[in-house]
Amino acid sequence: MLKIIIEIIVIQVNVMEDREVTIARFLNGLNHDIANIVELKYYIELKDIAHMVMKVERKLKRKNNTQKVVNSGLFLS
Repeated sequence: MLKIIIEIIVIQVNVMEDREVTIARFLNGLNHDIANIVELKYYIELKDIAHMVMKVERKLKRKNNTQKVVNSGLFLS
């Protein structure tokens, strides 16, 4: 999450960098599982990627929490 905030600040202060370079650097700094999912999506701007990353993070957390509950035996009859 901190990485996303830093990247957004860099954009807001108008640091001159090629958009493709910025996006590639951002994707390279992501968690591998998240980067693999986000790279498959269509995006134009870094803010679009940041929103996708947050969605993917939430989905992965929900998935992990569900697996923990199932593995703990709470869903077993």
